[in-house]
This record gives sequence, C-alpha cells and structure tokens, in this order.
Amino acid sequence: MILCKTVEELRNEIAIAKTAGKTIGLVPTMGALHEGHASLVKAANQENDVVVVSVFVNPTQFGPNEDLDSYPRTLDADCKLAEAQGADIVFAPSPKEMYPSEDMTWVEVTGDVTKVLCGRSRPIHFRGVTTVVSKLFNLAQPDRAYFGQKDAQQVQVLKRMVKDLFFNLQMRIMPIVREADGLAKSSRNTYLSAEERQAGLILSKSLKHAQELFAAGEHDPQKLVAATTAMIKAEPMADIDYVEIYQMPDLNECPNPMQGENLLALAVRFGKTRLIDNTILEVK
Repeated sequence: MILCKTVEELRNEIAIAKTAGKTIGLVPTMGALHEGHASLVKAANQENDVVVVSVFVNPTQFGPNEDLDSYPRTLDADCKLAEAQGADIVFAPSPKEMYPSEDMTWVEVTGDVTKVLCGRSRPIHFRGVTTVVSKLFNLAQPDRAYFGQKDAQQVQVLKRMVKDLFFNLQMRIMPIVREADGLAKSSRNTYLSAEERQAGLILSKSLKHAQELFAAGEHDPQKLVAATTAMIKAEPMADIDYVEIYQMPDLNECPNPMQGENLLALAVRFGKTRLIDNTILEVK
C-alpha cells in the first residue's frame, strides 16, 4: 500500500492507474477508522482495481465550538485497517495541502437538502463537505465513491452535487454498520463514557420502534416523530437536537400520509457527544 501526503503524489499514482486502464474506487474519510469504514473499503476493493482511502480531518466542515481540535487522529492505525481491507493508496494530506489559497473557492449545494436536520444547527457544515469531496473527486478521478448510510443527509447532499456538477462517477451507498447491541458505528463513540454509551442505545431502539409502527400501517409522519421523540425523552441522559422525517431525495416536507421514500433522522447529545442515526421508511 502507498501513503500519499501531497496532491502531486496522489496525482502521479492516479495517472499510473488510469494509463493502465484500471478502475478506481474512492472512500473519503476523516480517519479514526472503524468497522463501518472497513465495510466501505472492502466493498470498494471488490468492485474496483485500485482503492483510494482519504484520511483528512476537514477543518471547513467544523463550526465554532465544535470538536475539530479533539477529533481523533490515528493515521498509523487507519493505514493498517485500510490495507487489511484491500486499500492500495491512503491519501493523508495536511490542511494546507488541501486548502492552498487563503481566499477560498467553495462548492455549495442549496435548497432544503442542506437547510434542514444538521444543516439547521451546523450552517457551514455541508459547504465544507461538498467543497472537500469535490476536491477529492477531482484528484482521485474515481469510477465509484463509497459512503455510509449513517450520514444520510450528507449522502443526499453529495448525490445532488454529483448530479448538478456532472461528476462522472457512481455513488455507492452502503448500509449502516452497528455494534452487536445496535449502536451505530461512529468515530465519535470513543468520546462516550460507559454510561453515555449505554444511554445511546435508545437511538437504535427508538428507530426500531418507529419501523414497527410504520410496518403496522402508521404513515402519519407527525405521529411517528412523536412516538420516537417520546421514547428518546424517556432516557434521562438524552438531549435531543432533532427527531424529524423528510421526503427523499431532496428532504422536502413529508406529506401526510407519507409517500415514497422518507428519511427518519435523529441527532441526540449524550454529555458532550452528539450522535446521529436514521432509518428509511418506504411506502410501496
């Protein structure tokens, strides 16, 4: 496996792969890799000749008073995990390498898809995501790019960017990977105390409850939100940011009764740690 730390190094490796007619899979990450990331790298390895994993804690998607400085940085362990799952290249640039100009060029998706859910409380977040991912797409020139469904809103934002800017690649969205007890895998889980981690199980439990209500015929989004919210509020350590349902793909207001694919998404704090989770409810 090759470790690239500069744009020039990555471009050279991509040029070699392209000249050889090889397909490229890209897995963009912020590091602190876990089994969820491993599933993305494994899928990329199965579907492409060359797998590129980016490891970059992107400063432009963090707002004031967020955890940029304390975000876990574990490059050596990340390289070992990526290589074990079949990665050929790890791209681990510095912020200066990715943002060489003081006057920034931004890539921004507008509309409901970036204004609701996390976009409401983190107004600069998705502009940072789309800017850095567009840079990675330009550098790695992937045939396929791999993302996890846990970041459901980010997935919809990036799908819109790919469509609107005519990126010639396939978005591959992989299922949420969970711990045995249901907690969604996340780099931020390391922040949780033992008590907070136990309390965090209410997220997957509340989503499962909503799925059961939906399967039984409850297609009123307000009632599903109310039932989910009530279940989470019963956990004393849970501090709800949002519990909401929107219609996919553009995250518009959900009709009543629900139609098509709908995203039930949660953001809840346990202590200082903010966890997200979601499920898709599809009316067939």
